[in-house]
Amino acid sequence: MIISLSQYGTLRFNELKRNLGISQRMLSRTLRELERDGLVNRTYHPTIPPKVEYNLTSMGESFREPVNALGQWALENLVTIDAARETYDAAAEANAS
Repeated sequence: MIISLSQYGTLRFNELKRNLGISQRMLSRTLRELERDGLVNRTYHPTIPPKVEYNLTSMGESFREPVNALGQWALENLVTIDAARETYDAAAEANAS
């Protein structure tokens, strides 16, 4: 969500939902938490129909770099992570038998 908002700027709820491919409930819950943490602004426009927009706060923008670094780390270690998962799953399956 941080990455989507940093790439596209201000987005409406359904635009975020489309970009992220998550359920409405999960998106709503996550946006509330990010707003509470001071990472996301929620702007309500009292029009007909009502319009609500979300964008990153300055603190949310500052969080973009660590999120990108974490994503890069995950990509660089994907093969090792997959191997560890396979080893774990094989051991768990052997112990369950």
